[in-house]
Amino acid sequence: MKRGNLAVVSLPSHPPPPQRRDRTFIPAPAPRSVRIYVVFYSTYGHVRRLARAVQRGVGSMPGALGILLRVPETLPGAVLARMGALEAAAEMDAEGIPVADPGGLPARYGAMAAQMQAFFDSTAPFCRGHRLAGKPAGLFVSTGTQCGSQETNA
Repeated sequence: MKRGNLAVVSLPSHPPPPQRRDRTFIPAPAPRSVRIYVVFYSTYGHVRRLARAVQRGVGSMPGALGILLRVPETLPGAVLARMGALEAAAEMDAEGIPVADPGGLPARYGAMAAQMQAFFDSTAPFCRGHRLAGKPAGLFVSTGTQCGSQETNA
């Protein structure tokens, strides 16, 4: 059919969707919750409060569950007492925050060599004095395995 300068074409209509024979309603499976481990260390409780905030943020996402885990304390009780940190440790015990078990975590990552860590630690006076501000820096890492620590070293 022609109207002025336009050609009108009739397109075939889409076939109707096939009819279902059974009318049973099968609900969609509930979304599986994803566990996000928030692993932290806190001497005085400040980082514990940050970890709780991260846990709340994770939990605000549909299908996500934030799980707090703390790393084991390595300082002796006498040292913690002199530092004034026994109260914070007792609070974490009272809250029931479980200690992380490396065997229960899904991966293992390495760490830099102790010699390299000691070198970086020795530069603390430069950082406190802001003497490294604006200085260019670079780094590289090497490992023999996929999870051999390049992701944490950097």
